Amino acid sequence: MKLLPSFEVRLAENVADLYAVQRLRYEVFVRELGANGGGIDHCLGIERDDYDPHCLHLMLLDKTRGDVLEDQLVGVYRILTMRGAQAAGGFYSASEFNLSPLLDSKRQLIELGRSCLRKSYRGGEAMFHLWQAMAELVVQEGAEILFGTASFMGTDIVALSQPLSLLHQKYLVDLPIRPKAVADSYVPLSQLPESKVDRIKALRAIPALIKAYLRLGGGVADGAYIDHRFNTTDVCLVLDIKTMNQRQKAIYFKEPKP
Repeated sequence: MKLLPSFEVRLAENVADLYAVQRLRYEVFVRELGANGGGIDHCLGIERDDYDPHCLHLMLLDKTRGDVLEDQLVGVYRILTMRGAQAAGGFYSASEFNLSPLLDSKRQLIELGRSCLRKSYRGGEAMFHLWQAMAELVVQEGAEILFGTASFMGTDIVALSQPLSLLHQKYLVDLPIRPKAVADSYVPLSQLPESKVDRIKALRAIPALIKAYLRLGGGVADGAYIDHRFNTTDVCLVLDIKTMNQRQKAIYFKEPKP
């Protein structure tokens, strides 16, 4: 009989942990999804970049998968604080989106990215455990706004016209903190008039991670960015903790004990 998962979430603590994180990212982003570009080491089987050393890396472990770390590791999430971004020379998303509205807000920011789960753990409770651990970090860091890029697979804008248009029509983040895709790569989200958008079809085409941000009360930046290295079309998601959906907030953010 198959054992139910026994989840544990912790931060990467050493070189071996980070290597396991990068190996899982390689398995998902490269082998499964076809990414190819800078930072991918096919000999070592890892996906990495210059931001990794400055980030916190959440690791989701399933303790029923034996004693080997790389077998136990089933999900990861990368977190870049403002301190980390200063050390790294900026936020990763700045290569795709103009973050000036966020930076000019003078509020505490955290960038989220490089999220992935093993295929058999998607659609279940695994992501919940990662989000709950992330919520604890958000509280510890005093973060006020979460943001980061999230991806649609593929670069065919026509094929993505339904979900992108719905995001533009219903889910643009408030203008004062709204980033915009960099000018030389700007792709309008508004591909179709509202009368041509099938809301149900469009919602079904939106990846689960993006829908999770929207349920929390998040919104998207102006425009999309085509990332040919990862074979994706990226949007920038922004979640203001102050205006977060209270019902969803109660699920992830535990009340402090008196």
